Amino acid sequence: MSFPENTPLPSPEPDFTGFPADAAAPEPAVAARRARRLFRRYERPALSAGRTAALHLGLFVLTLLTTTLAGVVLTRGTVDLLPLGFWEFPAAPQPGEWARGLVFALPFLGVLTVHEFGHYFVAQANRVRTSLPYYIPFPMGLGTFGAVIRIRERIFSRREFFDIGLAGPLAGFMVAVGVLAYGFTHLPPLAYLFTIHPDYARYGADYARHVYPPGAVGLELARPLLYRALEALLADPARVPHPNELMHYPVLLAGALSLFFTALNLLPLGQLDGGHILYGLLGPARSNRLMPWLFTGFIFYAGLGIFSVRDDWQFWAYGAPVYATYLALIFWRVLPRPRQGLLLAAGIWAAQVAAASYWPGLGGNPGWLVFGLLLGRLTGIYHPPAPDERPLSTGRRLLGWLMLVIFVLCFTPSPFA
Repeated sequence: MSFPENTPLPSPEPDFTGFPADAAAPEPAVAARRARRLFRRYERPALSAGRTAALHLGLFVLTLLTTTLAGVVLTRGTVDLLPLGFWEFPAAPQPGEWARGLVFALPFLGVLTVHEFGHYFVAQANRVRTSLPYYIPFPMGLGTFGAVIRIRERIFSRREFFDIGLAGPLAGFMVAVGVLAYGFTHLPPLAYLFTIHPDYARYGADYARHVYPPGAVGLELARPLLYRALEALLADPARVPHPNELMHYPVLLAGALSLFFTALNLLPLGQLDGGHILYGLLGPARSNRLMPWLFTGFIFYAGLGIFSVRDDWQFWAYGAPVYATYLALIFWRVLPRPRQGLLLAAGIWAAQVAAASYWPGLGGNPGWLVFGLLLGRLTGIYHPPAPDERPLSTGRRLLGWLMLVIFVLCFTPSPFA
């Protein structure tokens, strides 16, 4: 919410003589320094235009570097720390690897950028002040946690929440589809793969049968429904690599991960883009009744398989207190009373243990637990109401349900299997 700037003092100026604090008033110079510190703390002026531009540009350049290095590591076929060449990090990139890393980073960051500017321009069209995107570099994994924009004013209508929330994933989705379409129609010949794995060359096009016999395990890029459909429609079957080798193809890797990020933002929880869309479609009462159920299912899947009755007592002794604390933290404020949230957390844990004990091979994805902590403790799982709660038009409602279909087509439980 914005506040008026340079608000004048009331006139006449109030007289604070005799206020109890004056009994031990500090020296004028000390009081002035203290007042300036408080002023900077509570009335901190905005950065200049030059410093703001430098901050955004610097974060973008740093994120471009980290995602390029992440592309180097990913196209090697691993998920690891970035290859900076010191301590225990992987070896420094070779010239050809730099090229593959950049070919991954540019389309991947392009999708993230279009996503954020989708939010930005629709917010500007609705006269909602926002910042430019802040890119978030990260020294491992994908090289980034994405990008965010800051909404600097309160959003006053359900329609504005819906429009701003939907614009980002829709714009990013369209570019991600274009990236994948280009990747599938420009697949290199198998000779490219043989430059990475020279030992495959002696098998020719039949390399997968020899390298990946039945039961072989490898790091595989997840392929959501839309990815598989585009592959079947556009790709030359003679050039399509084995699923375990897809990570060596930077454009396909960028496109697949862009679909995953699109689906991640479309999760219908809290103030994620999907939460804004669900709120716009259903309104505050019905959407906020549904979100605790969705969050409960999300956490149930994430922690499934961590604990079972087959685990030894040492694992329970060390792991159970940590997991119990985690569940208590994220469910403490989900229900109206803390006690109800703790009972819900205990019920979820009991159901997870029962399911994993009865079906030993059943498992979720513990990586989602970190995301669950962010939702449960920082952003919240509920959507705030708006002063203007008028329902959406028919066209917007249809577009909202279309985004639900896009979520299903793009979602995978994990980008890597």
